[in-house]
Amino acid sequence: MNPFEHHLQAVLQERRLQHRYRSRPAISSAQGPELVVDGASYTSFCSNDYLGLANHPDMRAAMLEAASQWGVGSGASHLVCGHSDEHHQLERELAEFCGRERALVFSTGYMANLGAVNALVGKGDAVLEDRLNHASLLDAGLLSGARFSRFQHNDLNSLRQHLSRSAAKAAKTLVVVDGVFSMDGDLAPLVQQAELVAEHNAWLMVDDAHGFGCLGATGAGVLEHYGLGQNEVPVLMGTLGKAAGSFGAFVAGSEALIETLIQLARSYIYTTALPPAVAAASRQSLRIMKSEPWRRQHLRQLVERFRAGASALGLQLMDSPTAIQPIIIGRDDAALAYSGALRQLGFWVSAIRPPTVPEGSARLRVTLTAAHSDAQVDGLLRALAQVHQELQGGSR
Repeated sequence: MNPFEHHLQAVLQERRLQHRYRSRPAISSAQGPELVVDGASYTSFCSNDYLGLANHPDMRAAMLEAASQWGVGSGASHLVCGHSDEHHQLERELAEFCGRERALVFSTGYMANLGAVNALVGKGDAVLEDRLNHASLLDAGLLSGARFSRFQHNDLNSLRQHLSRSAAKAAKTLVVVDGVFSMDGDLAPLVQQAELVAEHNAWLMVDDAHGFGCLGATGAGVLEHYGLGQNEVPVLMGTLGKAAGSFGAFVAGSEALIETLIQLARSYIYTTALPPAVAAASRQSLRIMKSEPWRRQHLRQLVERFRAGASALGLQLMDSPTAIQPIIIGRDDAALAYSGALRQLGFWVSAIRPPTVPEGSARLRVTLTAAHSDAQVDGLLRALAQVHQELQGGSR
């Protein structure tokens, strides 16, 4: 056997033995609370479509109309001839929505983080990240060439120590955190972190992929929730494929920041622009977020309903006020057993295992959306009660 083939087979077998083999379920219905997966119907609690907009009729109509005008593909990168009026208007509207001077649309959140971090720091600089940051942020820091280190999760003393060490050695220091942590659902203490970062003459970048659309009075995200502006958090990243129900991502900040990214962010420069029809759908999403605040209100009520019910069952929740409600199980195989048993009862909830989460903290990642009903949440709680009773004792 060729050594590469031998290596690949060994890697795959190790994954199976560790209960960490990943697969891709085939979805054959539009996104929503009810999903058809591999031919069977389920009530889904694993989507990041937090506001229930991915299949909104007004967004579908906006995309169809734009596709009729612009066609399907963008044709080239933004800097060649792929930057359409739809992209330009979306950036202007995103900046206004977030209270920033400008915004820049990227094709994905991963590319936005990679491009921004690598444009801002390099050799001779330092990048400090929360230990539980999303993989795209960690990869961006590692690839930047800057001195890379991680502080303890949401620990201000740990951040202060890292900042103090960095101040004497680095030309510039960039602190990077998630606003809402994707696997825990908790919020970063951004007010205190922003103060610390300012004291050390550094910059703070916040990835608000899971807060944008959901948090704040108008849905502008975690910075609106905390009352922080561009001065306190110069670099804001958000995504359009989660609460916004569309696709893509953006970085928002000062005129100088955005112009710098246009000049230096390789993941922006060297890729084909999003289709204009996707940008049109995202613009419609912003209009819905502004005009339908009931979606955020309903989502908050569902979160409270779920947490009260899950706590009463004795399930181990995390300290999350957001749509992400992890239930800690412990062992990888036990998490898979819970997920599989829920599936047998008609509920689709993903089991999240290492390396996505720390060893020994495999979990069910329950996500709630504004499209869920009270009855669907109550149904999940009844299913969890049954499964927990059947499996408890074998999970730790």
